Amino acid sequence: MLSFRTTGYNGYSCKYSPFYDNKLAVATAANYGLVGNGRLYILTIGNDGRISQDTYFDTQDGLFDVAWSELHENQILTCSGDGSISLFDITLPKFPIKRFHEHQREVFSVYWNMVDKSIFCSSSWDSTIKVWSPVRDQSLLTLTSNKDMTAQTENIPSGDKPPLSTKPVAENPVNDCVYQATFSPHDPSIIISVNSASHCQVWDTRAPTPLTLDFISHAGLEVLSCDYNKYRPTVIATASVDKSIKIWDLRMIPDLQRNFLAQKNRVGPSPINKLIGHDFAVRKVQWSPHSSDTLLSCSYDMTCKVWKYQTDENAKYMSRLRMKHGEALVGNFDRHREVVLGCDWSLWGRGFVASTGWDEMLYVWKAL
Repeated sequence: MLSFRTTGYNGYSCKYSPFYDNKLAVATAANYGLVGNGRLYILTIGNDGRISQDTYFDTQDGLFDVAWSELHENQILTCSGDGSISLFDITLPKFPIKRFHEHQREVFSVYWNMVDKSIFCSSSWDSTIKVWSPVRDQSLLTLTSNKDMTAQTENIPSGDKPPLSTKPVAENPVNDCVYQATFSPHDPSIIISVNSASHCQVWDTRAPTPLTLDFISHAGLEVLSCDYNKYRPTVIATASVDKSIKIWDLRMIPDLQRNFLAQKNRVGPSPINKLIGHDFAVRKVQWSPHSSDTLLSCSYDMTCKVWKYQTDENAKYMSRLRMKHGEALVGNFDRHREVVLGCDWSLWGRGFVASTGWDEMLYVWKAL
């Protein structure tokens, strides 16, 4: 296990470089992200097993997420509490080389497309998801996450779809927060997102009506994270404040029209598996880049956990996909002393992960 302290700054996100096997980026915020500055750390894991700081960038507001460019080995994105997204070049000092500012509230996630490497997406508390090109000042597309509609079914025309917009929306404190939006690693035009109304939404940016699937994933409770399986194009995972991780096969989600839903229905469809083991809200979930059945999660219970999602590939019925209770949890990391908000798999060292949290610590450890 290796460690590095981000003194004075609480960790929110960490990412391994897709170009270098020994580089890490850590997004942090002062005062737990409530008020004050942010700092982006660029770190190197040395041959002697020590983590050293290459450089850092100070920002005017706290940083909530970070994403390495898939085009340029020295460029990296951050998103901030002031609604801005910054693109840094780690070889240039102090200031970002480009800023994007259309979101009206905190930007909580950024994700670079791994297939079409010329675009990235962001999600915000203003209830929007935006698709960007690093060479343009304005976003290419804005997707608006609709509010929970299951409580209002009267006077809704059959076949009507939630409103979408290509323009920024005005700030509205009661809008649903979109906590994360992620491109599919199999299709460059597919995005999944999760929000505070418990909705998991699938978007196709090529379609005239981009919202292709919308379902309640955690019985009305906030969903904080989502991720695509790197080997199975229809399998995703979601994580929620209900302390669980759910695994979904998108082919098994019924496409129900809103006027057929019961007025108070907040249960939603059934997942193909549910992983229970955290004591508090699950902040992040990530599929392994090396295995189709392995997940990593981190939580407000100050732990990171490793899960094995074991399935019978020849199963014909969903019930046969479920595992015996307790068999899924295969690893537990409990060295953090505060809530853990960020974790990431190494693309290069099989089984190695990094995690960061509010204890001002980054750990690199062997998960499997």
